[in-house]
Amino acid sequence: MRNLTPLDHLLVNLDQGIRTVFGKPQVTERPDPAKDIPESPELSTAEQKHVARLMRINHTGEVCAQALYQGQALTAKLPEVGEKMHRAAAEENDHLDWCEKRVHELGEHTSLFNPFWYVSSFAIGAAAGVAGDKWSLGFVVETERQVVCHLEQHLSQLPKQDAKTEAILKQMKIDEKEHATTALNAGGAPLPAPVKFMMHQSAKLMTKTTYWI
Repeated sequence: MRNLTPLDHLLVNLDQGIRTVFGKPQVTERPDPAKDIPESPELSTAEQKHVARLMRINHTGEVCAQALYQGQALTAKLPEVGEKMHRAAAEENDHLDWCEKRVHELGEHTSLFNPFWYVSSFAIGAAAGVAGDKWSLGFVVETERQVVCHLEQHLSQLPKQDAKTEAILKQMKIDEKEHATTALNAGGAPLPAPVKFMMHQSAKLMTKTTYWI
């Protein structure tokens, strides 16, 4: 099996970034949870627009997750940690695909700022990996915990008749909890309170901006 050079890793990550932001991400074997659920005719125009904007936020969140995982995998010290990051990134690609489809079904576009969010998140992920595997895994734990809270808020805002979006968000919530548990069991360390606060504030900026643009 060929050993990848630093240039190989750079090209792989560049390809992944382009696929994530501009192209078609490589998904796993799992089906879209909303595939066989019919669209509700009872959604008003205002409800459709609101849900589409929520799903645009979730899509951008998955862009950020992809970048974080790729950055962490690039700088992980232990091979098994890098493998866990790659598997988590593959499952986040499913979320990315599901969210993008739903955004377009509801008549909206994905965020124009996605390239910026990807680059920023990749740099954060790489820095977390450089800090050490326990901190990198701890970063995953905290990220996923915040994402779960964020998904719960969105589920509470959905119109009751929107079963398609609900199915997607519920499966995403299950997956994010599993990613957090996996990272914790692999040795993730609790992050300092100031780091958690900064992560929360960054997420607030992203969600407020992405809702509109």
